[in-house]
Amino acid sequence: MKADTLHLKRMKKWYGGALVASLFMLLVLRYGVIKNAVEESYLTNPFSSNGTNPLEWVRFTAPPAVQNPETASQVISIDTIAFSLFAQRNLSKGEQESLLTWDLLKHLINHSQALPNGVEAIKEAGSAWNSLMALMEEEKLGYADDNSTRKTKEKQCPHFLNKVNATDSDKSHYKLRVPCGLTQGSSITIIGIPNGLLGNFRIDLTGEALPGEPDPPIILHYNVRLHGDKVTEDPVIVQNTWTIAHDWGEEERCPPPTPDKNKKVDELDQCNKLVGKDNNRTVSMHSHGSRRSSMGLQGVKSRRYFPFKQGSLFVATLRVGSEGIQMTVDGKHVTSFAYRETLEPWLVSEVRIFGDIKLISVLASGLPTSEDSDHTVDLEELKSVPLSRQRPVELFIGVFSTANNFKRRMAVRRTWMQYPEVRSGTVAVRFFVGLHKNHIVNEELWNEAQTYGDIQLMPFVDYYSLITWKTLAICTFGTEVVSAKFVMKTDDDA
Repeated sequence: MKADTLHLKRMKKWYGGALVASLFMLLVLRYGVIKNAVEESYLTNPFSSNGTNPLEWVRFTAPPAVQNPETASQVISIDTIAFSLFAQRNLSKGEQESLLTWDLLKHLINHSQALPNGVEAIKEAGSAWNSLMALMEEEKLGYADDNSTRKTKEKQCPHFLNKVNATDSDKSHYKLRVPCGLTQGSSITIIGIPNGLLGNFRIDLTGEALPGEPDPPIILHYNVRLHGDKVTEDPVIVQNTWTIAHDWGEEERCPPPTPDKNKKVDELDQCNKLVGKDNNRTVSMHSHGSRRSSMGLQGVKSRRYFPFKQGSLFVATLRVGSEGIQMTVDGKHVTSFAYRETLEPWLVSEVRIFGDIKLISVLASGLPTSEDSDHTVDLEELKSVPLSRQRPVELFIGVFSTANNFKRRMAVRRTWMQYPEVRSGTVAVRFFVGLHKNHIVNEELWNEAQTYGDIQLMPFVDYYSLITWKTLAICTFGTEVVSAKFVMKTDDDA
C-alpha cells in the first residue's frame, strides 16, 4: 500500500514537471518569433532614402474610417481627409518649399488615433487647408489686375484692441472679437462695477465653433458669485472649461473647499491664500478723527477679503502665462488657471462678459501680430539660405512654433539665426508649425512662410498633445530632406 502511494506521488511530480517544462518551451518559442519579427522590421532601416515611408515603424492597423465617439453619427473616411490635405494644388516652386515635409507625413492619417486629439486635429486641418488654398487662388487671380487687395488686409492681427465705453452695447452681454488668438504675454484688462440685484458676473474666453456645432468651446470660464452658490454662502470665484464633446470640466474654486490642494500655476497659487481668509479690522475711525480699538463696538465685525464688491470699481487683468492664465485684481494676484487639453490660448477668438456688471472698458493687449514685410529694412538678411544638395548640412535645427507666434519667430531670425554658420548654410534652421483653426492666422502664416522661406507647415492643427508628430517631422526633414549629420530640436522661445 505504501509503495503504491509513493509511486502515485512520484507520477504527480513527473506530470507537474512536464507541464511546467512545456509551458516554458512555449514561452521561449513565442519570444523567439516576436524577437525575429522586431529585428527584421528594425533592420529594414525605415529612415533610409530609398523612397520608403519614414513612418512605417509606427504602423498599426487603422479602421476604414475615423470617428469621434462623442459624435458617432458623423463619420469622415480617411480617404476624404487625405484628399483634402494631399490633393495636387497649383503651387509655385517657392510655395512648395514650405511643404517639403507635408507629403512625408501623409501616413499620420493612418495613425491619427494613436495620440489624443489626433483625429480632430487632422479633420480640422483639412477644413483649414481648403479655406486657405481657396483664398490663395482668389488672390492670385486678383493680383493680375490689382495689387491693392493685400494692402487692404494689412494689420489683420492687431497688437491691441480696446473699447473705452463698453456700456454702449447690451448691458448684460458684451463681446470683444480677438481675430488672431492669444499668445504668452497677451493680456485682457476689464474695468467695471458689479451692480444689479446680485452683482454676479462672468468672463468667458471662447474659441471658434466647429461647423455644425451651435456653441464654441470655452477656454476659460471665470465666474464671480458675490453671494455664493449651492456650495457656499460666501463670495466665490469659479473657474472651468466647456466643450460640446465633454461638457463642463472640473470646477476650480477660490477660495478652495480644501486649502491644502492649492496647486501652483506658473509658480503662482491657484487661489491667493488671502482670498476668503478673515481680514480683522480692529481699528475704527470716529468723526473727530481719534482712533481706538473696535473691540466692543457694536456692528463692527471681521470681514472676509474678496477682490470684487458690489458697487465698487475694479480693474481686473487676465494674463496669459506659459502654464496657464493668471488673474490680477487692482494689482493683486487672485487666481491662476492651468490650460486644459485642446483648450489653449492660441484658440481664443472672443472675450464674452455677462451678468450684473456695469462695464466701463475692455482692453486686449500684447496680441500676436505679424510683421509688415513691406517696411522691414533688413528683409533680405532675414530670409533663410536656400537648401543646396551640393552643400552638405552639418546641423539641422527644427524649431517648435505655434501659428500665431509671429513675434517669437522674428526674434529668432534677428538673433541666433544671424550666426555665420546659419547664414553660410552649414547649419539649416526651420520652424515647424501646424495649421490654425482661424483662417486669418493661416493666411498671415502662409505669407510669412513665402517671405522668409524658413517655415515647414504641418498637415494637422497645432495641439500641444501632438508634439510627438512635430518631433517625427523634424527627424524626417533632417534625414530625408537635408541628410544632416546632426539633428537638433528646440523651441521658439529659446
